[in-house]
Amino acid sequence: MSEQPRHWVVIPAAGAGRRFGGPVPKQYLALAGRQVIDYSIAAFIDHPLIAGCVLALSPEDAWWPESAYADHPALQRVAGGTERSDSVANALAHLVTHAADEDWVLVHDAARPCLTRADLDRLLAALREEPVGALLAVPVHDTVKCAEAASGLRVERTLPRQQLWRAYTPQAFRLGQLRQALAQCQAHGLAITDEASAIEQLGLRPRLVEGRVDNIKITRPEDLPLAHFFLQQQREQSLHEAR
Repeated sequence: MSEQPRHWVVIPAAGAGRRFGGPVPKQYLALAGRQVIDYSIAAFIDHPLIAGCVLALSPEDAWWPESAYADHPALQRVAGGTERSDSVANALAHLVTHAADEDWVLVHDAARPCLTRADLDRLLAALREEPVGALLAVPVHDTVKCAEAASGLRVERTLPRQQLWRAYTPQAFRLGQLRQALAQCQAHGLAITDEASAIEQLGLRPRLVEGRVDNIKITRPEDLPLAHFFLQQQREQSLHEAR
């Protein structure tokens, strides 16, 4: 019997959060008594199916030592890059010395603190018989407009929403294949915003795993109190289910 692939986690956290604004990167903002990034790490660090986590940090990062996981033995750090894909590529290059090409790598946003164990387990279960890879996503229910290229302020057309999904994280792919996909995108000068986009450039079609809507990414100031609300609701739900 062949050895089962292991599961690793990569968290790119070298971004400055320019859209959010302010002197502190959004992944280090205070959220219900902890840093945002601590919630993102906590979802994986003690999970029995996760072999280890790699965090990509900016060399100028001055906030990481304040994290609750700054000295955690299961967390390894590498230097992040200019773009998200650069940080992920650096983390994958580090993982090569610990993991096999067929191992799964789950890439998760540092500023996405509301991932539940149920959603993570659902994604891991989907990988058992999945040849390509998978990502958490949510179907689009709003009407979606495509703006004119010239002004960006007038509607050009309405997009059919039946096939539209919002891509979330984690996104899980084989270590070797994801490295190949990112290298190909870099060689062709293709800008990608998530790992699934890179895999799609190989002609492959990742699986969509429907997740919870509250797995939000903190991008704007109004997202922070919303994340606080979602975390509170999740805690109350867990307490209710434990009774």
